[in-house]
Amino acid sequence: MKGDRVEIVIDAGDTPRTYEIRATRAGRRVEIATRRGLVEVSEVTRGGTPVRTARFMSSRVLALVEHPADERSERAGDVREDGD
Repeated sequence: MKGDRVEIVIDAGDTPRTYEIRATRAGRRVEIATRRGLVEVSEVTRGGTPVRTARFMSSRVLALVEHPADERSERAGDVREDGD
């Protein structure tokens, strides 16, 4: 969903570095895969085609944080008013 993002913190030797992959358009999502010592984070279209991919050695990954999109901001037309 547009607005989903994944934050990746890696050990870069002297200091930790932070990277972010975000679903930039409607219908896209962010997928995470771990295989053969690699962590792969991809922005994927509805059809499953990867748009951009970031790969990190799993031994260097300190944290992987998923931030789902705020549903309230996505549904701008759904405004509910309380009234008697």
